[in-house]
Amino acid sequence: MIRHTLTLSVFALMLLILAGCSSRPDVPDFTASGYLADRGTVRIWRKDNLHHSSHLVTVYTPFTGTTSETTDYEWQEDKLVSIERHSKGEQPEEVTLRFDQDGSLSFMQRRLEGRREALTPDAVALYQFDAGRMLKISDDLLKGRVWLKQGHWLPSGTVTLCQGGEEKPIFDRFFTDYITQHQRQSGKPVSISWLEAPAGTQLILVSTDDQCLTEPKSDDL
Repeated sequence: MIRHTLTLSVFALMLLILAGCSSRPDVPDFTASGYLADRGTVRIWRKDNLHHSSHLVTVYTPFTGTTSETTDYEWQEDKLVSIERHSKGEQPEEVTLRFDQDGSLSFMQRRLEGRREALTPDAVALYQFDAGRMLKISDDLLKGRVWLKQGHWLPSGTVTLCQGGEEKPIFDRFFTDYITQHQRQSGKPVSISWLEAPAGTQLILVSTDDQCLTEPKSDDL
C-alpha cells in the first residue's frame, strides 16, 4: 500500500523540496502541489495575485477511514483574513473564521452535528498557526517545483488529465501494480494523483472517486 512507503515518501518529499531553487522561482499565478502527511495525503491548490494576496485550498485525505477535510485559506496584503474548513465523515464539521486587517477575530462559527458552537481562543490560535504552517509548506513546495497532477487512469498506463490532455507518468513497478490492483479489486475506474519534481515522480492517491469533479480551477479561487 502507499502507506507502507510513508517513511520513504516523506524523506523523498524533503529531497524534492531541497532539489529546488533556494528562492522561489517564477511560477504561474495558479498552482497545484501536495505532499504525504503522517496519516494521509494533502493536496494544495493556490492562487496568488497582486498586492501580496494568496488563496489556498487544501484537501486532506486519510489513508484509512472516511473523514476528509477541505480547508480554504485567504490572505490579503500578507495578512490572514479567513479560514473555512469542511470535514466530511462520521462527524461532519464546519468551521468559519474571519479576521480584520489588524488580526482581530471578526466572525466565528462552528457547526457540529447540526448545532452551533463557539471556539475557544486556543482553538482559534491553533487554526491561525495551521494557516501559517500551510502557507510555508506551499512556499517550500513551489520553491522545489513540486507539482500536483490528477486524472483518470487507463489500462495502458496513460492518464487523462483533469485539466485536459494525456500523460504517461513514470512510476516504478510497485506503484503501477498498486494502481492496477486497486482498480481490479474495486471493479471501477480510478483517479490518481501524483507529484512531479526535479527529483522524480511520487504517487500519492488512488481513488474510485472522480477527483476531476472536485478539482479547483483558477476561477474558483
